[in-house]
This record gives sequence, structure tokens and C-alpha cells, in this order.
Amino acid sequence: MSIIQTIRDKGATITVVIVALALLGFVLTDYFSSRTQMAFGSSSDVIGVVNGRKIRQAEFSKRVKMAEDIMRQQGYPSTSATSAMAEDNTWDQEVTRIIMEEEFKKLGIVVSKKELGDILYGPNAPEDLKKQFTDPKTGQYNALEAKRQIDQILKRGAPEMKASLNNYIDQLIYQRQYEKYMSLFTHSANVPRWYVEKQNADNSLMGKASFVKELYTAVPDSVVKVEDREIADYIRKHREEYKQEESRTISYVIFDVKPSAADTAEALKRINELKITFDTTTNLEQFFAREGVDASVNYDGYKSEKSITSSYKDSIIRMSPGSVFGPYIEGNRYFLARLEGARRIPDTVKVRHILIATEQTDPQTGQKRFVRDTTAAYKLADSLKNVIAKGGNFDSLCAKFSDDPGSKDKGGVYENIYSGQMVGPFNDFIFLNPTGAKGIVKTVYGYHYIEILSQKGSTMGYKISYLPQDIIISGETENNVNNEVNLFAGESRDLKSFDANYEKNLKPKGIQKSAASVTRKDSQIPGIGFSKRFIKKIFEAKAGEVLKPERVDDKYVVAVVTEVLKEGLMPVYKARPTVEVILRNKKKAEILRQKAGKFNSLEDVSRAWGGKPIEKVDSLKLSGNFITALGYEPRIIGAIFNPDNKGKLIPAVLEGINGVFVVKVDSITTTPVTTGSIADQRKEQANQRRGMANPVEALRKEANIKDRRLKFY
Repeated sequence: MSIIQTIRDKGATITVVIVALALLGFVLTDYFSSRTQMAFGSSSDVIGVVNGRKIRQAEFSKRVKMAEDIMRQQGYPSTSATSAMAEDNTWDQEVTRIIMEEEFKKLGIVVSKKELGDILYGPNAPEDLKKQFTDPKTGQYNALEAKRQIDQILKRGAPEMKASLNNYIDQLIYQRQYEKYMSLFTHSANVPRWYVEKQNADNSLMGKASFVKELYTAVPDSVVKVEDREIADYIRKHREEYKQEESRTISYVIFDVKPSAADTAEALKRINELKITFDTTTNLEQFFAREGVDASVNYDGYKSEKSITSSYKDSIIRMSPGSVFGPYIEGNRYFLARLEGARRIPDTVKVRHILIATEQTDPQTGQKRFVRDTTAAYKLADSLKNVIAKGGNFDSLCAKFSDDPGSKDKGGVYENIYSGQMVGPFNDFIFLNPTGAKGIVKTVYGYHYIEILSQKGSTMGYKISYLPQDIIISGETENNVNNEVNLFAGESRDLKSFDANYEKNLKPKGIQKSAASVTRKDSQIPGIGFSKRFIKKIFEAKAGEVLKPERVDDKYVVAVVTEVLKEGLMPVYKARPTVEVILRNKKKAEILRQKAGKFNSLEDVSRAWGGKPIEKVDSLKLSGNFITALGYEPRIIGAIFNPDNKGKLIPAVLEGINGVFVVKVDSITTTPVTTGSIADQRKEQANQRRGMANPVEALRKEANIKDRRLKFY
């Protein structure tokens, strides 16, 4: 993703965090502390244990904080959901790291000193090292200088710097070990020749059969009774399918904390007081700074109408430039909007550029670091401009000097840019100038030498400044809601009074009562939000206990624990909805089997089952589990293609998914299979297996993982 894009991909996953080195020009971040420190400390600070290895709370919290900072820099909002996601991602990373390091040790996967030297100083050295030790004149990585500086830190650096550098190197070693492990795992995939040949032989078979079927619905449910002991016995025999985590179920009501009419009036009064100044000021940047307006509210560039998200955009863009619209409410804010300008702009633009950065964001750590000062950046950009003007090759210069990883390998080209996609100054240069225009533009990232290659379409563009005013909930409003919450909670002493109190006092007001189930490892309570602290309180409570009111985001929650489930096998009442159907159908199958009695032909079965028709199916393939005449019945299809049944009446009533069947296999023939050579099939299937290889999940399943995070809330 381009570093000049302001819109971040909110769905991006947080990968394993690597600490950026601080050498000469940037700050050394103490993120991963040495593993030796994890061997100390009391058991009271153990937040988790993985196969006997302890995860300490202080170190874990530090990593969570770093992950959360990275997410915010990537555009995630500062919410409890972001914090929960950062913690869960960090936990998963730490568990995986411990498990994988055990695997590396078992298999003898190591990184030699020579190999480490190649990682740090070879042609594929880490990007952060390359950035610090690349000669701007030659564009070449100075590995000798990088080694000299690293050796100096390891020998004479401060203890904190040594520790951080060692942790950085440890992480590089871990990454290489992981790559080796995955390579070993994926390249061991093999599909034997006999297996492919057997597949081809099976796929070439075509069956033809006659059958009589009777659905389970032919026997009324009332005829068959399934006892609790039968369900319990089934659960024990299929324990892997009916394991359950420790969990709690709650019934709860929510009291929203919303601004009162007085709160809204106060916000309206405040924004009207600012309206005159907002209307007349010539220095909006200074005005916004004085009023503490978040910079993210305003986009400093022209946008097309379709890129403007305000619900009031039609009214705003109809104004004359310089006019102010509002106040109006969106969300929990009042807004004023000032139309700064309106002019025609292209729909999309194609450009190429070279970025000479003054600062950059590490794509893995999310940390900003200094690259060069503005004077040096401008001089280099201006020099490149002059070289290109004299016939210098743009692509070569871009590959050598551009600091934009999103475009430098493509000649600096970005296609189909829409308005609002890039930072403001970049946006306005390419949308307000004609095709062919070239120039140097300064943005927060540095200096860009830009050339407009082409423009498509035409639309109106608008530049709008917004002044927001939060509608703040007053203490009085908060107290009123708090009193209502405490009154309800005080009168709800147990589950019975909770339900009665709700029916009498809250239901008439339209307040809904809901239910949710949570486990210890959850971060979110369905319908309520993210709150580990509340989940901890739920697990500390007993069945029937009403919890004290809890504030979660912008609401209060009063809940009662309705069910407590322990870790182990699912209880009968929980499993009954699924198991009862299975056992009932088995009993129905036995009834229908007895009804069929002894038979020598399909006609005998047809008569016994009350004249059920004899049906036929042909062109039946072994791989076709769903056949219109049969339905989804893989067991029946398997019986048809059993070599022992070829040309015979199968002398048994077969239990299927939807009913019972008596089948006569009329014939099994073969058809040509055109699926390529055996060698090609083996190669293709092996590649598919490699692509699906994910040993980490299997290792996690077998690991002894104790998650104790909840006790620290």
C-alpha cells in the first residue's frame, strides 16, 4: 500500500511485529525484551502458560500497547474493540512463537552465524537496515558500514540498546527458522502414484441401480422416545464432537447514556458562538489548532461530489464559495461546513512520481522514523527534476531514489486515482493541473516530483472545511441514568426478581432484555461490546446472581447469570436438539427394517412398505454425493460402488441420512477419464496440499495452553 494513501485498509490483519533498529538516524525501540527476563518474576504475574513456558503480564502488556499503537497508526479508531483486537492478536502471536520454537528445537532447525550475517548484510537484508545504510548517490546498500555500526552497539552500546538490538536479531532468526520449517513441511507433501491411479479408477466408474426408499418422516416422532441415558451414552461415545469450553450465559438489559435536550442545546449554543469566527477567519489552520479540532475531520483538498460523505452535501455544495452551512447534526456532533471552492476536476488521474521522504512509517512496526531533513529532501527532488528534464530515465531514477514502496518498482506509476485518495497537496496538484504538468509538491511525507500522465472524465470538485462540536453528556444526565440503573439493580436480587422487575418497570419503556453466552477467552459480549473486565465479573458470579451495573462504552449494563457450564462434555439438555434427531432416526430405521422383514426382491420391500415405488438411477458417479433421485446419501452411493455388491440385491436395509433404502446394483461400467497424465495429477494435488498446509493450528490444538489473562482485569 502506498505511504501517501490516507485511507487505510481496516480489514488488514496485524502480522508478527518486528522492532525497527535505531542506528544513527532513528530511535531504538525497546519492544521485545530479552527472553532471559521472562524466567524471573513471581507466579502472580503469569498471564499464561504454553507447554510449561510462562508468559509474564508486564512484558505481554508492553507488546499489546505496541500492537495497539500500530493499529491506530494504520487508521483503526481508539476504541475498546481496537484494544481487544490488539490483545488477542498479540496473544496468538506469543502462543505461536512458543510452540514454534519448541518445534525448531525438536527438528534441529537453527540459523548459523554465517547465515545470520547473510540475513543482516546480504542482498536481501531487512528494509530498515537498507534504508539507513544505502548511499543516496549510488543507491547501493553499504553492508560494511551497517556491520560496523551493529558491532559497535553490541560491544559498547548502552544495556538497553544492546537488549533491543539482540531482540531484533532474535526476531530475524525466528522468521528464518519459521521459513525453514514451513518449507520443510510443505515440500514434504507427496501424492503416491497408486493413490492417483486409484482415484482415476474410481472416477471412471459409472453405476446403475434400482432402489426402494422410505423416509424417516413415515414414522411419527411420537412413536419413538429417546431417553436421557441414551443421549448421555451417545455423547460419551462421541466425546470429541461434544466437548465444550467453560462458559456462562447471562440475561441483561442495557441503559443507554445519551445526551439530554439540555446537553444538545449547550453544544448548539457553543457552535453558534464560533460560527461568526469560522465564517470570517482567513487562517483556518490556526483557528482549528486553537479550538482543538482533530485534523482527521478535514481533508485539505478537492473532492468529487460522490467522494463527499456528509448527509448534507447537497445543501453544502449548492452554496457560494466562502459561505457557511449549519449547524447540523451528524452522529453525536454538531457541524458547520464552509465551502472553500468549487471547480471542475477529472474523474480519475494517472500519474507517476518519485518520493524523497523526510520521514517514513515502517510497514511492520508502524513506527515513524526520520529519513532526512526538508532542505536535503528538496535539493534531491530538485536535482532529480533537472536530470529528468535533461533526458534522464524516470523509471531508473524512481527505482533508485523513490521512498514510496507502493510504486517505486512500477516506475512510480499510480493509475485511476480518484479525488480524496491521496493526501491533500498531492491530490490538488494532480486534479487541478492539466495532463503533462510536472512539479515538486511537499506533503507530510516529504517532497514528490510528480508528472501527470493522463486524466479521464470530468466532474465538479469541492473543497470543504468542517468545524465539529461534540454534544457532551453532562454530569446531570449521567447521574440521572446512573440513578435509574442503580434503582433497577437494587430491586433485582436474583433471577426471579430480575425478570419481574424488568416486566414491570423496563419493558413498558421499550427497553429490551437480551441474552448472551461468553467463554473466558472472549473479548466481546454479543450485543454489549468489548469488555474483558465485565467478562471477568461474569465468571466470578454464581448462577442466579445479579451483577452490579457495569459501564461498557456509552451504556450501562445490568446482567444476571442464568447458566454456568463447566469445561468437559456437553450436558444432555444441551446436546439433545442434535443428538435426539440422530438417535430417533436410528430407532425409526429399526422399525422400518422390521417392517420390511425378510425379502428376496425389491418388489417384496415395496409391498412391505405399503407400495413404495421402485426407482432407478443411472449415470451414477462415485464422486456424486448428491443425486436428485437419492438426495445427499453418501453411504448409499458407497454401497452401490462396493465391488462385493456388483450385480446383486444388497440383502440389508441401509440407513441413510434422510431415510432407509433397499438397493439392487444393476450394473457398474467404466468410462474414459481425461484428467491429464499421472505425473501432472500428482504434481497438481501435491501443490494443492502444500497450499492448504497449516501446521500451526494442529500444533496449537495439541499444546497445553492456559490462558489466564482474565484474572488481570
